[in-house]
Amino acid sequence: MERVTHDDVDTVAAIEGVHLTQMAAGEKMSVQEFVIDPGAAVEKHDHPHEQTGYIVEGTLTFVVDGEEEIVVGPGDSYVIPGEEPHAAENRGDETVVGVDIFSPPRTNAPWEE
Repeated sequence: MERVTHDDVDTVAAIEGVHLTQMAAGEKMSVQEFVIDPGAAVEKHDHPHEQTGYIVEGTLTFVVDGEEEIVVGPGDSYVIPGEEPHAAENRGDETVVGVDIFSPPRTNAPWEE
């Protein structure tokens, strides 16, 4: 078993107002914490990884395929299939805090290059 604490890893500002912390990563999945400031947005993108997540604090609006809006809040979880275009926006006044799990592991995200 491997334990990863916040002291073991760095938090990066992937884009303005979006802070990501790559936590544990195994052979088949990885865990990432995210913090999204009010007004910040993750532009439309896709990736081969299936992405599941859980919102701890705040409200996040996903825009799927450029059309459908899905709002998730504290206690909500979600699944984004691999290759599905999506964006995310914090339209609220509260910081969003959540956790994403990627399969296969997402350990070489573009903002780390």
